[in-house]
Amino acid sequence: MLPVGSIVNALAIIGGSLIGCWLQSRFPERIRTIVFQGLGLCVLLIGIQMALKVENILIVIFAVLLGGISGELLRLDTLFARLGDRFKRLIKSDNAKFTDGLITASLIYCIGAMAIIGSLEEGINGDATVLYTKSILDGFASVALAATYGSGVLFSFIPVLLYQGAMTIGASFFQQYFSPMMISQVTACGGLLIIGIGINLLELKEIRLANLLPALVYVVVLTAFFA
Repeated sequence: MLPVGSIVNALAIIGGSLIGCWLQSRFPERIRTIVFQGLGLCVLLIGIQMALKVENILIVIFAVLLGGISGELLRLDTLFARLGDRFKRLIKSDNAKFTDGLITASLIYCIGAMAIIGSLEEGINGDATVLYTKSILDGFASVALAATYGSGVLFSFIPVLLYQGAMTIGASFFQQYFSPMMISQVTACGGLLIIGIGINLLELKEIRLANLLPALVYVVVLTAFFA
């Protein structure tokens, strides 16, 4: 089936990002700085709300620790940076924050209950209401993100479309794995990563978030076996 909800979501991200890129060039440096800081605080709030959905904190802790170790061994941050830089050269962008924007926006848009529930709901019942609602939220978020990071945010529509579209098309297969408990655990683990994004935005500490991404795989596996 055609993942209409994910396509609308991708278009909303593109539209919001274009507006944000247009605004970016019109902001003086002091305005960009306060927008950056305000966005960091908002992202922290989103991450905390998601993280508080945790149902088994020990599983999330072990998932993050194992994910971090795996990510460091695999050097995922270097891999993603190279892929982002290669794509940046491909489209001939001179934006220094292109790769950071692409990775940050992709994490925010792909991690969370709405992405999972909305994709499964459309695939199983043909109801894309949740994804339409997510599209509105992501569209507004991409205005702020693109005003901060620039054009890299625009291309985050690609992982969103692939991730959500794959779940919609394979909904009957994925449904058996994503129980309410599983969705809560994945959302909580993703919330911790989004808190990390907020910390990076506020320049409190540089966290190599790409190296923590395997935590999302570990939380699924550990929840399936021990919860």
